Amino acid sequence: MSNVTDYKPKGTLAPLKNVASMLTLATRLIERSPHLPGLGCFSGPSGYGKSWAAIYLQNKKDALRVEVGESWTKLTLIKAILRELGVNEPKGTVATLTEAAIERLSRPGHPPLLIDEADRLVDKGFIEIVREIHEASQVPIILIGEEELPGKLARSERTHNRVLAWQLAQPCDLEDAMLLAQLYVPGWLTIADDLLDHLRNKSQGRARRICSNIDNVIEWARVRGLKSAELKSYDGPIDTGEPPKRSVLGVSRRAS
Repeated sequence: MSNVTDYKPKGTLAPLKNVASMLTLATRLIERSPHLPGLGCFSGPSGYGKSWAAIYLQNKKDALRVEVGESWTKLTLIKAILRELGVNEPKGTVATLTEAAIERLSRPGHPPLLIDEADRLVDKGFIEIVREIHEASQVPIILIGEEELPGKLARSERTHNRVLAWQLAQPCDLEDAMLLAQLYVPGWLTIADDLLDHLRNKSQGRARRICSNIDNVIEWARVRGLKSAELKSYDGPIDTGEPPKRSVLGVSRRAS
């Protein structure tokens, strides 16, 4: 049984296995030999906790992190990086601002730069600007994106060739689900491991969906005044990612 005694704030991050993988990837890039490139790729399906891992690394290693928006341009990207570097209102052309970013990132021992939703850089055709920044500054850069990201990077041979390490995000196992329960289940409730594992399986190992289903169990137990929840007794909703289906009642049609 996962006996949770302490309630943690919703903003707390769980050190899941993908978090450890992200830390390992960052360490390899930081401690690489001077003659090796310093790009890394962390990819996997949506909901696997890649962004959580990036935020954890951001806090642990003082890394810079930007999340590429759908509407971003090269200028938007460079301005976002400069704001992470402490420049409040960056102004100038893409070229001048890129040079300013390179100058700051070139400082010895600078923490890694994390670029989330990096797929969009390839899709928009400006992944090369990331390669330029890395080449000139030698700062470790981790590109984070969906499972198609490695294949997309192959479109830019010069960038692809500079990726030192590839890391695939993995689905949560039971131990990960138990960590999430420890963080998000209030102290008055105990969720059995068999139910947690069932939620994990129904969630396809996606951390985000596991959290949603844990919340479903909490609400189910709260409404019923229960202090524990097990697989055999739980009859509440489970989010599987499938869209809800309308139930169609059979209508008998009288023959004419």
